[in-house]
Amino acid sequence: MKQIYAFESIPDYEKYKDEIDLLNKKLKTYKELLINQFELIELPKSIVWTSSKNATTVFSQVPVPAYTNRETIYMSPSVSEWKAFYLSQLDGEELEHNDEIQYIKNYFQSLTIDDVFCILAHELTHHIELFPDEFEEVRDNSIWFEEGMCEYLSQRMTLSEHRYNELRKNENLLIKLFKPKYGGFSLNDFGAGSYNQTSLASIMLNYWRSSAAVHYLVECCYEGDVMKVFSKYEEWHENGRQQPLTEYFGVEKF
Repeated sequence: MKQIYAFESIPDYEKYKDEIDLLNKKLKTYKELLINQFELIELPKSIVWTSSKNATTVFSQVPVPAYTNRETIYMSPSVSEWKAFYLSQLDGEELEHNDEIQYIKNYFQSLTIDDVFCILAHELTHHIELFPDEFEEVRDNSIWFEEGMCEYLSQRMTLSEHRYNELRKNENLLIKLFKPKYGGFSLNDFGAGSYNQTSLASIMLNYWRSSAAVHYLVECCYEGDVMKVFSKYEEWHENGRQQPLTEYFGVEKF
């Protein structure tokens, strides 16, 4: 993958350089894992490293500063920018659960380069061949599975057990806080229109719910065997997707 640096000045690039170097070192190991175990065959052609502002205003209007298409991953490498992004989800919310909010804030304020790497790893995971309709124009009621599995693999395969458990607790709290306000729909409805929401929390809720559903599938239903989950997903796809995927997997509660 080519490395493309899209910053507005040399000092800006130098500000991000150390974090980019660390992320690239981690990516080499994770890329090999995907190649050897999860059918990563065709890599994107490049990674465009840029600021959070440029990622969400110049290269795209999607309000999340990391995303991929068939050929390019766009990514802010900055730990401080990702802390600000995640904390901004709480802006303007009238929330009564002060202890839980404090836990969430403390979690986001404690983010390190390892947590930011999970985001980069998530984007690369979209490129594995185990998602049969990835990058197709027409996609039908399985986006939650792909996004949730990209979250699961990028986090479970790279974070320590302790940090992964902290992440699960944090996302479960976020679901508890925001699902009553923004989550009045099935995960099957998670799609491109989800990014038109005005609240960042309403967008991210789709990812938290998807991640929780896939975690439950892998670790509670299939004894930690990710490939068994993929096998069932392929079976659903090959049989013509005759029922909603949440119903097929029995995860309607998410």
